[in-house]
Order: sequence, then structure tokens, then C-alpha cells
Amino acid sequence: MVDVLFFAELQEAAGSEKINVEADGLSVNELRMKLKSSYDLTNLDNAMTAVNEEYSREDTVLKSGDVVAFIPPVSGG
Repeated sequence: MVDVLFFAELQEAAGSEKINVEADGLSVNELRMKLKSSYDLTNLDNAMTAVNEEYSREDTVLKSGDVVAFIPPVSGG
């Protein structure tokens, strides 16, 4: 199992700040696609991704126990 953390509007869209997903062996991109279809997270494409508190690439392969965070773009002044 992989813990997935959502921030800002993604948290609101998912209805939770944290979920557990079976994603062992999936890439970050495959997890993103899975979450988009399961939770209707259309803004997920614009989010930065971190795995275990380090920004990651789309081809990073996940393993059980990883923590994946989806961080939407921040704006403000």
C-alpha cells in the first residue's frame, strides 16, 4: 500500500487529505491516471509530485510504504 497525500483544491476534490492505494510497482504516472479515473481529479495533471518528501519524476516506480504527495501550483502575492 502507498499513502497518497492531497493538498489545497486536490484535497477538496478527493474529499480527503490522505488515502491508501494499492500501487506497489506502479509508476507515478500510472498512479496519477488511476487516481484521476477513481476520484475525478482533473487538476491532478498540473500538480507536482513528491515521493517520500522528494520531488519525483513521472517514471519513478513506487513500492509499498511510499508516501506520495500531489501538490498543486501555488499562486498569490
